[in-house]
Amino acid sequence: MTRPGGSRTGHARDVVEPSAQRRTLVVLVCAQVLSGAGLAAGITVGALLAQDMLGTTSLAGLPTALFTIGSAVAALTVGRVSQRAGRRPGLAVGYLTGAVGSLGVVVAAAIDNVPLVFVALFVYGAGTATNLQARYAGADLAAPARRGRAVSTVLVATTLGAVVGPNLVTVMGDVAMAWGIPSLAGPFILAGVAYGSAGLVLLTWLRPDPLLLARSMATSAGPAAQEQGHVDDDAAPRRGMVALAALVMVVTQLVMVGIMTMTPVHMRDHGHTVGAAGLVIAIHVGAMYLPSPVSGWLVDRFGSRVVAAAAGLTLLASGIVAAIAPVESTAVLAIALGLLGLGWSFGLISGTAMLTNAVPLATRAKTQGAVDLCIALAGAGGGMASGIVVASASFTALSVAGGLIAVATVPVIAIASIKRRTSHL
Repeated sequence: MTRPGGSRTGHARDVVEPSAQRRTLVVLVCAQVLSGAGLAAGITVGALLAQDMLGTTSLAGLPTALFTIGSAVAALTVGRVSQRAGRRPGLAVGYLTGAVGSLGVVVAAAIDNVPLVFVALFVYGAGTATNLQARYAGADLAAPARRGRAVSTVLVATTLGAVVGPNLVTVMGDVAMAWGIPSLAGPFILAGVAYGSAGLVLLTWLRPDPLLLARSMATSAGPAAQEQGHVDDDAAPRRGMVALAALVMVVTQLVMVGIMTMTPVHMRDHGHTVGAAGLVIAIHVGAMYLPSPVSGWLVDRFGSRVVAAAAGLTLLASGIVAAIAPVESTAVLAIALGLLGLGWSFGLISGTAMLTNAVPLATRAKTQGAVDLCIALAGAGGGMASGIVVASASFTALSVAGGLIAVATVPVIAIASIKRRTSHL
């Protein structure tokens, strides 16, 4: 029997140890709650900090580009470390590196050193990459039919910290000023503490390591069970599925980062306060992670390709709403950024499930790291290009372009689905 969207049920099941999976998810949830606050810091004030230090809007997207490039390097590194030594050391090192970068931004802002702040933002990107890489750890011990929900459980845990973080912009700014540090560096103090705590949680309690345990169980079950149990038997051809999964997640990240990066700048240029921008970003980040259980359920129920197509349509809607939003309306911009976050949720979870089903355990972490490298580079390109587009054209042009790029994935997904159905006739 084949589920809508492609994967077969009734066979190709993982050998799962429920208690180990439950423990893994509990530890990952705790770490993600902490790391969410660190993730939100750079999103909320990174562009504003650069705008103040450089005195120009055209380079305001540079911080997002830098920490996204840093996240690309970190994604590859975390993936390779995880491949060799397991998820626990890979994720812990990533978060602790992000903490060092966060504190580096604080120091650079305090001494008004532009080159140092850019280097620190590059290092800070390791936390962003690790926050996303953690979703793969949630799926290592999950059966194929529940992978969407396992991934979504890890992602939704980010919500609390990611929503609270932007709303602490004013508070942390006051703390920073009391210490003689520019107020826009304040959220990075929170990021350093949050990322460092998340790393220590994983280093201490992510035992047994989910990836190493999954490999051990697959090996003990025999080669045939390993191949059948850990790769969805309806995922062939694997290269095509990996390419489609990567395309969905790359485009999703490109569009989301581009529009998100310039929203605070657009708002401040039209008289909104930093607190109002923080509220809109909080709604956006909440929409990225809070609907994750629904996204995961939809993937498991209807298939990853159906939800991936929904991602493209939702991102198109976001771009249209952002483009027509009155410049004085915080509410309409919040709706646009909420749709942007929801589209990202659909795209990331569907793409993650698609990728995990297509790759065997022997090369899973390495392949996931390589795909996340592409995702991060796409985000870097979106962050860098967004400032240039807004400076040379407008925020409206950026929003419309993002929506059109996103919806262009829908026919590609449809063609892939038709080819798959034809191949099974």
